[in-house]
Amino acid sequence: MSVEWVAGVDEAGRGPLAGPVVAAAVILDPAQPIVGLADSKALSAEARERLAPLVRARSLAWAIGVASPAEIDSINILQATLLAMRRAIVGLSLRPTRVLIDGNRLPKLEGIAGLTSAEAIAKGDAKVAAISAASILAKTVRDHVMVQLDRRHPEYGFAIHKGYPTAAHLAALRAAGVSSVHRRSFGPVRSLLR
Repeated sequence: MSVEWVAGVDEAGRGPLAGPVVAAAVILDPAQPIVGLADSKALSAEARERLAPLVRARSLAWAIGVASPAEIDSINILQATLLAMRRAIVGLSLRPTRVLIDGNRLPKLEGIAGLTSAEAIAKGDAKVAAISAASILAKTVRDHVMVQLDRRHPEYGFAIHKGYPTAAHLAALRAAGVSSVHRRSFGPVRSLLR
């Protein structure tokens, strides 16, 4: 009897005007359940920060995939998100036999050894524990990246809004101009470059 390794996959950061899009893939260990897994958007930042180390410690495998602002501008946010997801899946130390992906689109999965099936699940981050775990990892990793970018570019307030188009971020963009980590293909950024 062959063992089935099921990886949950989710992303964070499709909507922001700056920073990368980050995906995570997680294969949970049925012998080490994690209490409190939920869609990362439904959890407080404190809860996510408490759960993320548990996901890393108790999972059979986990991996992060990233697509940069330049890649987002080059191939569009949807394709960059799917690319980050593929990178996360390929990065797993255990080869999944099945992947469950949050949303309604699958990344390119050709050539991934051992993978026999894949399913896109709408609102999967609220329905499937492995996808919830992936959403928590993706969100916490991306938030940490944005805090690091805030140190390099303090004028934008990335640590507070994480690159999302808040009133404060838009005002900072108008005042300071477009940085190297902004997504030039996104409307509010593009309009400032004209």
